[in-house]
Amino acid sequence: MTKKNKDRKENIEEVPNSEEITKKETTDNSEEEKQKEVKPEPTIEEQLATEKDKNLRLFAEFENFRKRTAKERIELFSTAGKDIMTLLLPILDNFERSIKANNYSDEDGPVLIYKQLKTELEKKGLTEMNNPKGKKLDTNFHEAITNIPATTKKEKGKIIDVIEKGYLLGGKVLRYAKVVVANKE
Repeated sequence: MTKKNKDRKENIEEVPNSEEITKKETTDNSEEEKQKEVKPEPTIEEQLATEKDKNLRLFAEFENFRKRTAKERIELFSTAGKDIMTLLLPILDNFERSIKANNYSDEDGPVLIYKQLKTELEKKGLTEMNNPKGKKLDTNFHEAITNIPATTKKEKGKIIDVIEKGYLLGGKVLRYAKVVVANKE
């Protein structure tokens, strides 16, 4: 026998014939049937309990969905004008600079327009951060632009000057206050 014929013969011997395959399938099927037979059908009380559990879970999932969407809707309304507010903040800053530079009185036109704009924005949830001068730097609300040497020990680590005011929208920071901080050294 040649080498090719030997290899063919070995390959033929390795492949199971159709009888062996059907025997395996029938034994597998009979084992599955035995397992199915061993499992008793659930009683009506058990079926009711599983259906009740499914319904409770479905109801709880729906309640969670409803609460989550309501919360998202409220949050959306409170911050809906975020983009427009961000665009209007430099205008507010320029109004303040103009009023300070020209020494306008409270009855002058630019001051009245500034106040009206500010009150309308406050109605929409925009609030100005408190003046942080003399307080410690809080990175949740302040952005340190520069550090300068402290003249006294009390000033170390505290805010010396405010370059740009910070604003909140619906309790969340819309713009961080840009401040100058005294070095701790």
